[in-house]
Amino acid sequence: MRHGKKVNHLSRQSGHRKSMLANMACSLIEHKRINTTVAKAKALKQFVEPLVTKSKEDTTHNRRIVFTYLRNKYAVTELFREVAAKVGDRPGGYTRIIKLGNRLGDNADMAMIELVDFNELYNGGKKEEKKAKSRRGGKAKKAEVTAPEAKAPEAPAAESTENAEAAE
Repeated sequence: MRHGKKVNHLSRQSGHRKSMLANMACSLIEHKRINTTVAKAKALKQFVEPLVTKSKEDTTHNRRIVFTYLRNKYAVTELFREVAAKVGDRPGGYTRIIKLGNRLGDNADMAMIELVDFNELYNGGKKEEKKAKSRRGGKAKKAEVTAPEAKAPEAPAAESTENAEAAE
């Protein structure tokens, strides 16, 4: 029985499993998202999250530790330069697993695992929506900032006289 055993062996011996997770982690770092089975995605999440945490502090020691896991100097460089710069303020949860359904050939549960900060649909859309929702008075403030001070008071005065004439 597997009481207290938290590692998913993925029906592989330890050397094969470590190599597979290292290759998948390198692909995830390079491409920012990959498609795989749900079980492999969950195992990869446990494998790659501590490495991303290590990359937040760029020291020679941390680079060597991460290199022992990944065994790919280009992936280590990408992780410490680009990925660490984006996730520097995030306290954890660097990856997201999205289930895609079943694979046609063998009906395996498929999932997409991605680095959270590199998805423009989720991150970019939220910032734009917040700006779009604050519509009340937003245009008048922008007009005052861009227009010279002498012209700014004239515009509201002209609007108030037009409104007064329309009311009569």
